[in-house]
Amino acid sequence: MAVATLVPTQTALEVTCAICEGCTREVFSKNGVWIRDCQSCGHRFALPPQDWGHVAATYSDDYFFGGGAGYSNYLSESTLLRQHGQRYGRLLKRFGAPGRLLDVGAAAGFILQGLKDEGWNGSGVEPNAAMARHAREELGINVSASSFEDFSTDEPFDAISIIQVMAHFVDPREALRNIDRLLKPGGVCVVETWNVQSWSAQLFGQGWHEYSPPSVLHWFAPSTLGRLFEQFGFQQLAVGRPQKWIEVGHAKSLLKHKAQESFLARLLSLAATPLPSRWQIPYPSEDLFWAVYRKN
Repeated sequence: MAVATLVPTQTALEVTCAICEGCTREVFSKNGVWIRDCQSCGHRFALPPQDWGHVAATYSDDYFFGGGAGYSNYLSESTLLRQHGQRYGRLLKRFGAPGRLLDVGAAAGFILQGLKDEGWNGSGVEPNAAMARHAREELGINVSASSFEDFSTDEPFDAISIIQVMAHFVDPREALRNIDRLLKPGGVCVVETWNVQSWSAQLFGQGWHEYSPPSVLHWFAPSTLGRLFEQFGFQQLAVGRPQKWIEVGHAKSLLKHKAQESFLARLLSLAATPLPSRWQIPYPSEDLFWAVYRKN
């Protein structure tokens, strides 16, 4: 995942909203990190530990292979992720002919591979060196081992994809500045992220599986994400709900992680135990959304 490295310096008493800079209040703590709500725009977010090594520590190889809130084996889902990229490649073609594309948080390059299948001239940026190396050496795809903020190029992009990355940025406004800098006028950006206003997020409350700081730091709704992009002159073109598949092994790992705090997760974990880990199942993506924005 490509995430910001700029850590806010505000104290707990003066933390302002990461989107509108309004006043915020603490609502609950998870994993020793306070989650806050903006009293103006309603955006929900958390601050990471005040440690300049946040990115390296959070998105190390263990994130991709250690289970917990991350992946039990990221590489095993290569086919599913490639198909996910193909779907987004087709979606983006609804808003313009394929051109030069940057995939932010490209990991091992599987989603980018799917985007390229649909005709996009894609490259990526990924802070985990092992993942970026896999994309280059195993797939022949150009993925730079760099944080998004440190990435630069002389030629702007026609499209930028940010699939399951927006929630990981420390500073989403800084991320938008970089998106604006790297994207051509008239270019498009597609984002997939979690929906804090989904019925499942409301139903499970503090037990919702995506409350997992310090990995996930922002919980957007279509309205708050749209407000962020509008600040930088982007026009929202479309919003929808993605089709998503995961391996049973990945689902087992997530359920085991959440079983420590959720009775329902414990029951589901027990029910999933006999299922083959390589089976592929649809993810009930009610708590996900995608949105496409055009730079004016």
